[in-house]
Amino acid sequence: MEAQAILLLQVPSAPTIFKSSSRIIVKSQAPIRATRRQLLAYHPSAIAPKREKDAKKRIVVTGMGLVSVFGSDVGTFYDSLLAGESGISLIDKFDASSFPTRFGGQIRGFNSNGYIDAKSDKRLDDCQRYCIVAGKKALEDAVLGSHELSKIDKDRAGVVVGSGFGGVTMFSDNVESLIERGYKKITPFFTPYCISNMGPALLAKDLGFMGPNYSISAACATSNFCFCAAANHIREGKADLMIAGGVDAILIPVELGGFVACRALSQRNDDPQTASRPWDKDRDGFVLSEGAGVLVMESLEHAMKRNAPILAEYLGGAVNCDAYHITNPRLDGLCVSSCIRSCLVDAGVSAEEVNYINAHATSTVVGDLAEVNALKKVFKSKEEIKMNATKSMIGHCMGAAGGLEAIATIKAVQTGWLHPTINQFNLQLNSTQFQIQSNSMISTLQFQVQLVLVDTTP
Repeated sequence: MEAQAILLLQVPSAPTIFKSSSRIIVKSQAPIRATRRQLLAYHPSAIAPKREKDAKKRIVVTGMGLVSVFGSDVGTFYDSLLAGESGISLIDKFDASSFPTRFGGQIRGFNSNGYIDAKSDKRLDDCQRYCIVAGKKALEDAVLGSHELSKIDKDRAGVVVGSGFGGVTMFSDNVESLIERGYKKITPFFTPYCISNMGPALLAKDLGFMGPNYSISAACATSNFCFCAAANHIREGKADLMIAGGVDAILIPVELGGFVACRALSQRNDDPQTASRPWDKDRDGFVLSEGAGVLVMESLEHAMKRNAPILAEYLGGAVNCDAYHITNPRLDGLCVSSCIRSCLVDAGVSAEEVNYINAHATSTVVGDLAEVNALKKVFKSKEEIKMNATKSMIGHCMGAAGGLEAIATIKAVQTGWLHPTINQFNLQLNSTQFQIQSNSMISTLQFQVQLVLVDTTP
């Protein structure tokens, strides 16, 4: 069963971002004026209504933080995407030789020094490690490092970072201890470090943030639900600043085996870097990956008072569910298209203004086509729309997918460069009708971003 959560962000001086369970739209200001004149002439009903003017209710993004297959630096992450690099490799953190799928988006060289004390770090699950490091890096990006935190009211600062699975390594290891050595060998940290809300709880503890704090679990839509929830806390006057996003660290034997059992994963063990093939006729499943992606969100008034860097503005959101199947999306894309429309209305953005889509595009046979069917329902003029897929390079990071793709979209607007989709050898053009940006077009695909839509639903 799929859930959709959509939010819309506007990036200052260039962009406008719209984000759903995986949908983000980013649009630059100069082309907007020309577009709006055309809309007045040809699409009078498409003109956006008046948007929020109250600086206390306007939500801005002031910081970004991540942990990814390309490291924990936002700039390096996006440079790797622009270069069309693959972060997928054979798994060596455990013996995967007996599995039909033996590769994934394994994070290597992760270092928590300076962000987590050594004693605590030994106890934590990677899910909590990634959350804490990404959250603190996002605060640093927002000019709120440890020495600047005194500038904010911590009673009105919160954390909403979700996870699809929580501390599964902690759970798996202790179940093994129970079976092999008995209950006395279960660590006393087992219960707290398994639950999905422990990442945001520990992050808030370190920071002293006493505002709203919890985790949302909504599979691949997790990050976007968290963005919507965080924005609502600020809009309702219950918080000034929120850290929001998603995290998952599930590259362990039982989870790999579980997804193999679902027959959801690619089995291209001979060439894992080409395994994630969105829209390719020969795609055979997605690539399991891990990571974290979070944003610092705050009211415009609060950000301006402290002279914060403003990276994007949140405009609106929408949430729904297709109530259809436990894993597969509706083939006609009905509920996804409905969620997109609701977000566009709420945010005051017309479908005609969209000219670029960063799709969810997991590389599954059913999912890719269902998503395209949903997009076709909303966007009638497809010839001018460019579309690409971040997961072709980083794999599917589950609960962290929306957070990492939100960051990729904001970076696209900041830099003016759009990343390619790699691994398209036999493109299923008749199923999309959108202009797919492939690895063969890397040199021509570096152009100024005008409008962006990102999909990260499961």
